[in-house]
Amino acid sequence: MKGIIFTEFLELVEDKFGVEMVDKIILQSELESDGVYTAIGTYKFAEMLQLLQNLSANTGVSIDDLLLVYAEHFFSIIETSYPGLLATYNDPIEMLSSIENHIHIEVRKIYPDAELPTFIVEEKTENSLKMVYKSSRAMHHFGLGLMNKTFEHFNSTAKIVLEKIKEDGTEVRFLINKN
Repeated sequence: MKGIIFTEFLELVEDKFGVEMVDKIILQSELESDGVYTAIGTYKFAEMLQLLQNLSANTGVSIDDLLLVYAEHFFSIIETSYPGLLATYNDPIEMLSSIENHIHIEVRKIYPDAELPTFIVEEKTENSLKMVYKSSRAMHHFGLGLMNKTFEHFNSTAKIVLEKIKEDGTEVRFLINKN
């Protein structure tokens, strides 16, 4: 998992819960990296999972809810760091339907060894999208948060329903209907 995911996560934890919480969850976790991350480094997903689990245990906020908040924070990083990518699109449905065939290709140009989820578009209309998310990391709520912020970015709203295809969350269908 790319280091930027870790550095931005710890920044969010500091902003929302304080530097003491950052130290606490790092100390509570058994991290090969000792909690020292660089944006361009690559780290094991198990470290992110431990940080999330410990943050959840210390705050009482579910991991899914933490991932939603984190995704909203991370979208602002995308807006700031890669404005040209977002400017390519005029509509949230267009943008979301192009995750696999455009956005992830651009991400791989920057981070060639990034392990990204797969998004398969099953059905698309002007105002709706049905797509399947597949990832061994089961971070579908991170995806959901990014989708929510995508609609907000385009001054639009949508109803997004998440259906677990596999109970462990490694395969999820998103039913997106633009309002």
